[in-house]
Amino acid sequence: MSEPLALSLGQQFELERMSRAIEATADLQTLQGIAKQLLQAWHSQKAATQWVMRQQLGAPPQIAPSLTQQWGQEA
Repeated sequence: MSEPLALSLGQQFELERMSRAIEATADLQTLQGIAKQLLQAWHSQKAATQWVMRQQLGAPPQIAPSLTQQWGQEA
């Protein structure tokens, strides 16, 4: 069985740094900007993880559902 996922020391420091920056921010627009950046980073990481998993498993690339609908195909 593989070992559980753990953050590196550098990642832990970065997490703490960003957490403190969020806590120190009272400006709503700044907080919204940070939230949008984090959301984008999260989705980018998910996409990268899925890509790596497909590469590891040798699965064919997936076509976005919106493209398959546009071409009259099913995903």
